[in-house]
Amino acid sequence: MAVVREFTLPDLGEGLTEAEIVRWLVQVGDVVAVDQPVVEVETAKAMVEVPCPYGGVVTARFGEEGTELPVGAPLLTVAVGEPATGSCGGPESSGEGSGTPASPEGEGSGNVLVGYGTQAPAARRRRVRAVPGGSARSGGADAGAPAAGGERARQEAVDAGGAVRSGRSSGLLETAGAGTRAVISPLVRRLARERGLDLAQVRGSGPDGLITRADVERATAAPLPGRETAVPEVPSAVGGPESGAQRVPLRGVRGAVAEKLSRSRREIPDATCWVDADATELLAARRAMNAAGGPKVSLLAVLARITTAALARHPELNATVDTEAREIVRLPGVHLGFAAQTERGLVVPVVRDAHTLDTVQLSEEIARLTEAARTGGLTPAELTGGTFTLNNYGVFGVDGSTPIINHPEAAMLGVGRIAPKPWVWEGELAVRQVVQLSFTFDHRVCDGGTAGGFLRYVADCVERPAVLLRSM
Repeated sequence: MAVVREFTLPDLGEGLTEAEIVRWLVQVGDVVAVDQPVVEVETAKAMVEVPCPYGGVVTARFGEEGTELPVGAPLLTVAVGEPATGSCGGPESSGEGSGTPASPEGEGSGNVLVGYGTQAPAARRRRVRAVPGGSARSGGADAGAPAAGGERARQEAVDAGGAVRSGRSSGLLETAGAGTRAVISPLVRRLARERGLDLAQVRGSGPDGLITRADVERATAAPLPGRETAVPEVPSAVGGPESGAQRVPLRGVRGAVAEKLSRSRREIPDATCWVDADATELLAARRAMNAAGGPKVSLLAVLARITTAALARHPELNATVDTEAREIVRLPGVHLGFAAQTERGLVVPVVRDAHTLDTVQLSEEIARLTEAARTGGLTPAELTGGTFTLNNYGVFGVDGSTPIINHPEAAMLGVGRIAPKPWVWEGELAVRQVVQLSFTFDHRVCDGGTAGGFLRYVADCVERPAVLLRSM
């Protein structure tokens, strides 16, 4: 007969501890192959498709779309074929019905997920909490028998799935009088505790009575029988209650950005200096490069090449501060981050080893990362590990800014819009293409002289691109 395997949310790396279910890619009753993506989740850093290390029939899914799950929480269960003789309980093949081989338990499928292989979960004992009347209720959001089709694998999934549906750990069930209430999400239980809500008084709106976060929020928004709930008023600008206030959760990318920026403000004593520069010659040089044939180069790539040249002259700015050791750590390579605005919010993709790339290579890599950012295809590895950030806020039509440093980096170069302005050129007033450059730096790693020298070199390269020839 089939053996049911539980697949939990794996460690996605980079210190991530939870993820939000964005979209299920399989339904209960579907046949899945080893390493087939089964769910799309959003972490604080990227959208990730999670592959399942088992092949067989999906017998249950846990968690609705929009639910946040911690690492290690159940995602789904799969009925796989009979394990081979002599194995340690893990399936070596799917057997009859599943049609897909499954990897031995303990080894995982071998598929790499953001730098980590999909691993089989540790063996665990199942406990059944009986409901008065001699039955047990499901602890899964979509737990249920696979669609009838007469296939042996699906029938085995029904038989084996019963153990899963009735054998969820007691931590996923809350006693409610004469019956039970299914609570799949630890976040829902925590929210109920924080709001002083007894889940026995809540009627779940999900499948099989599953209590969702929305159920808890509705229950705490209005008084329940025998319980008085004080709803705090949000004062408006004129002192009255604000009836139309909207609350937006700080989670996912938005939450990660908020946390990082807050930490930067708390820990980094930053300072900013700026200068106006005549970018007319820089634009002319870029036009000449693109007119010469070959791959086109973007303006951001030209500015990135200027940045790496400036960091080669001022390596103390490519650094981080180790507060525990009270040391400045100067880094050997430049991993250049650049700010990109997407529908999911602000992200900072990182060009690895930017100091080794020429202008054309920088342009190609920036274009690739920008497209991945727009489609939500950036991996956590492509969003972390930066040592310096280039922020082109000029695309928003603004001249200047005092950006917050991307912790734990030590500096950020900002570029405003390039616009025609009156400028004294060769002793006469002329209309030139002028840009404002700003430089925010951690005052612990250098003094104003170093910061001013860096920014002045960048401005000189913008005004006279031939200056770059000295460092090439």
